[in-house]
Amino acid sequence: METVREAAREVPVVAETDVLVVGGGPAGLAASLAASREGMDTMLVERYGCFGGTITQVGVGSMSWYRSAGTIDAEGIGIEFETRAQEMGATFALPEGSKSRGVILDTEMFKVVADTMVREAGVSPLLHSKVVDTVMDGSTIQGVVLESKSGRQAILAKRIIDASGDADIAAYAGAPYSKLPKSELMGVTVLCSCVGVEREPFYAYLKANPATYKDWGETWEIETSGKEDHLPTAYLAEPFDRARKEGLIPEDMPIVGSFGPVSKIGGCITMNMNYMFGFDSTDVFDLTRAEIEGREQAIYAIKALTAYVPGFEKARLKSFGMTLGTRDSRKIIGRSNLIAKDVREEGRFDDSIGIFPEFIDGHGVLVLPTTGRYFQIPFGVIVPQQVNNLLVAGRCVSGDKIAHAATRSMMCCALTGQAAGVAAAVSIKDDVNSNAVSVNRVQSRLKKQGARID
Repeated sequence: METVREAAREVPVVAETDVLVVGGGPAGLAASLAASREGMDTMLVERYGCFGGTITQVGVGSMSWYRSAGTIDAEGIGIEFETRAQEMGATFALPEGSKSRGVILDTEMFKVVADTMVREAGVSPLLHSKVVDTVMDGSTIQGVVLESKSGRQAILAKRIIDASGDADIAAYAGAPYSKLPKSELMGVTVLCSCVGVEREPFYAYLKANPATYKDWGETWEIETSGKEDHLPTAYLAEPFDRARKEGLIPEDMPIVGSFGPVSKIGGCITMNMNYMFGFDSTDVFDLTRAEIEGREQAIYAIKALTAYVPGFEKARLKSFGMTLGTRDSRKIIGRSNLIAKDVREEGRFDDSIGIFPEFIDGHGVLVLPTTGRYFQIPFGVIVPQQVNNLLVAGRCVSGDKIAHAATRSMMCCALTGQAAGVAAAVSIKDDVNSNAVSVNRVQSRLKKQGARID
């Protein structure tokens, strides 16, 4: 590959802090709130113009669509995101007859919810700033280099938490990581929303054409535990099958749909219409291609819905997510590694930092937590190898494919984020590297913050 040489330059240090969190999605938000609540001077850096990550930037309104009457769920800051949103009028009512106990977030209003929680916790926010490198002293991370409209700048910190989603900071710092071949990565999605949908005729159509999770298997190969098959789901396939047969959309375009509730004002609905394979979210050329193809597919999907689905006759595009929804990329090789057996068979660990329900969604497996089963997440999966004073939270924690299909959930990302924030704070108080922190002390503080670890 041809290269060019950059001129050496001095980079100004614009801030120094105790804990620096990179990435403002559910993991990073939870990490920054947890660290600040432990008395740490905490800074939260985000590359876009709002916090919330997959919620606000992609447009996914549910952290807990898996939740049912029989679910034993995670506890802690992730649940707090939902309760604060409800208090601030930033949620939608579930459709009548829904069996889910999940909360549907207003993805636009959640930007304000996140701002409010960050401000209340005393976290220092920094938006529109992309981290592009790390500041290292041997194997110890000391800060990051970022670029923004203000130029190239550095922030120094005693502890850093990588909540970037793609393990960007860990990779820059030289920590070992894994990444599946492109052909095995989970799909990416461009979400969109429509306005002008009439609630009653659309809901009547859904009632007359009920879908269950077994129907997912007609579109792609999927393994379930069996108990999911009869459960109702917000899923559409028939209109797109018809549109392909009648030439309204291309025959080879694999559009199916899941959707959120229709709002009472403006008939607005969020649609998850595509699941595109063969894209690497750490490759900017792949990201570009996926954004463009995803928008094209979404427009075709709306065309089919307006043609065949009652209530959609006058619907039109309102907006796309501000960025592509990605599910899978780099994962650190941690001090310990979560595996399929752990999430399928209620794994238990002495260094547990939280519990998560037996919920698996990805890599051809769907298991919904309807029977109260749950597994513990070990501290070791957020600790990268070969780098000191760096912790990782969110979907890039250490684990195999099936474990990742569980830990990538936004609620689980908030769980590992809260644990990383507490661990960073405890390590500073005890004056030890974050990878040498007392897990017992971390567990005690997590419990004080409302998390459940056993």
